[in-house]
Amino acid sequence: MNNIITFGEVLMRISPRGNKKFIQSNNVEFYFGGTEVNVGISIANFGGNVKHISCISNDFIGNTAVSYLNKFDLDTSAIIRSPRPLGVYFLEVGAVMRPSAISYNRSHSSFSEIKPSMVNWDKSLENGTWFHWTGITPALCKGSKDTLLEGLKLARKKGMQVSADPTYRSGLWKYDAVPREVLSELVSYSTVFIGGVNEINELLETDFSFSNEDFIAASMLLMEKYPSIEKVFDKIRTSINSSWHKIRARMWNGNEFKETLDLDITHIIDRIGTGDAFAAGIIHGLQKFDDFKTMEFASAACAIKHTYMGDVNYANEEDVLSILDGNTTGRLRR
Repeated sequence: MNNIITFGEVLMRISPRGNKKFIQSNNVEFYFGGTEVNVGISIANFGGNVKHISCISNDFIGNTAVSYLNKFDLDTSAIIRSPRPLGVYFLEVGAVMRPSAISYNRSHSSFSEIKPSMVNWDKSLENGTWFHWTGITPALCKGSKDTLLEGLKLARKKGMQVSADPTYRSGLWKYDAVPREVLSELVSYSTVFIGGVNEINELLETDFSFSNEDFIAASMLLMEKYPSIEKVFDKIRTSINSSWHKIRARMWNGNEFKETLDLDITHIIDRIGTGDAFAAGIIHGLQKFDDFKTMEFASAACAIKHTYMGDVNYANEEDVLSILDGNTTGRLRR
């Protein structure tokens, strides 16, 4: 049975080894990822059942990408194959005061040609209980936005929970659309909001500050505007430099506000996919824990992802719960 449904582009990431710039190196590493598939793999590593829906190149690179998803037991039966190439992005990993840098090559990728008629949503959502989407997918092209919207409408009609991570990245919106209007319509079909004041301000054209008081007020206004939203979870990142961050989380569930303590990440191995690890922690946690433990679990999942190279969080549920038990020294297990 497939409980969690994710929909979005699968990308190949290419990076120089270590913290080098491309001009310094002739050797590169590649990883597969993509915002929604990162969430799906993380949930699968926590023990969940996940189906990922996408459009992937019909070549040996696409075959390798599908095999990678299958390695984590993701159901790939709804993946469509295309003669267009897989989307690629290039990453230079920063260090200390030097930030990381990303360049995307996805405008004419296999996923960019997707349209509603290519996805059998009724079959794809069969046995599904939860649908997760992010603001990345509707930004890519009109076809991906329309396809996502059709899936969300049916998911809600089927009574599924829907989590929204409406990340707004202005550089991705290339087609004729008003991002705020698009995201607003998609959020109206969602039940759990994974985002903070920035995302709420973008949706509601407000100017709430980052204080806890304003976060609560913003969350209350969001729920008033979108009555289907039941809970809001926000990840807070404090950046000391590129290699040292602090992570904590806060939430408003319509009745109470809660906040976690900071988790100190003093030596970041890779920060790509850490927000996806947080979202996966929320989705997994809400099916097993109360709201506060869910938020703690998600924050710890986000923190431990910083220790894994690549886009995906390889931690299992036991690894994350160990952090919640205070085991943060990294001592050798025997």
